Amino acid sequence: MSEDKTNPLLCDPVSGMCEMPVGEKSNEKTAIPTENKPVKIIYYTDPICSSCWGIEPQLRKLKLEYGDYFEIDYRMGGLLPDWSYNSGGISKPSDVAHHWNEASLYYEMPIDGNVWIEDPLDSSYPSCTAMKAAQMQSKEKAVKFMRILREKLYLDKKNIAKWKNIAEAAKIAGLDVKKLKTDYDGDAKKLFQEDLNLAKTLGVRGFPTLFLADADNNQLTVYGSKPYAAYENALLALFPDAKKKTIKNETPLDLFEIFPTLAPKEYAVILDKSTSEASSILEKLYQQDLLDKKTIKNGSLYIKN
Repeated sequence: MSEDKTNPLLCDPVSGMCEMPVGEKSNEKTAIPTENKPVKIIYYTDPICSSCWGIEPQLRKLKLEYGDYFEIDYRMGGLLPDWSYNSGGISKPSDVAHHWNEASLYYEMPIDGNVWIEDPLDSSYPSCTAMKAAQMQSKEKAVKFMRILREKLYLDKKNIAKWKNIAEAAKIAGLDVKKLKTDYDGDAKKLFQEDLNLAKTLGVRGFPTLFLADADNNQLTVYGSKPYAAYENALLALFPDAKKKTIKNETPLDLFEIFPTLAPKEYAVILDKSTSEASSILEKLYQQDLLDKKTIKNGSLYIKN
């Protein structure tokens, strides 16, 4: 067994992890200071992590129901440094295509793996660095920006390692593209390196990984894509006084006021419906011209008009 067996692009849908080759883990417990809210979540992700796309429904629901009690610090994992390794059955970009199509069916989230055949990415470092540059402008806009990057990658098959696609996503997210480029070429690289260093200290072994901590530095970790209850229970274990907010759903379009794009699976998880029920509600709204829709071979994304 070579130590290189783990390939970060070979995400295991069952464990819900895109795992990195294991490095040295520090035995010290790293302090995670809370700031403005009772619980701090450090979320290790990567724009090209298919398992992270798989937990978008759960994260969106958590923010709506318990967003008053936690803040998320988005950290970039650097899933694909380059193609200099050959491991885990994936040695070239086209090997990822089939794997992503499988992940799409497993998570019920729309992904077209053919980007790895048509316009493959040589690294996830550019998109990770762009995220750090976006955070320098606005944390809120950076979250929107990452969502747009992912939609471009998973649905539009756009290579988000290319600056023109990064710039386009930044513009849609309302970021200052010129400033983004300056930061991307400058301080953002340093910030991304800090994320990579902290990941080693925390012992991050794959994505998504969520570290939750309270004011006394009691910590819980949720590894991989898990059902909603795993995230909710971890939060409540650290802050039992958290009260669940009722999600406003007077009309079927209410959610689109908060999230301008939703996959049926997201709509389903957030509103506790089955995916097929969510699909038929959204399809009806689309037929009535109340929503727009983007359809790919492995599903659809509904878009606020």
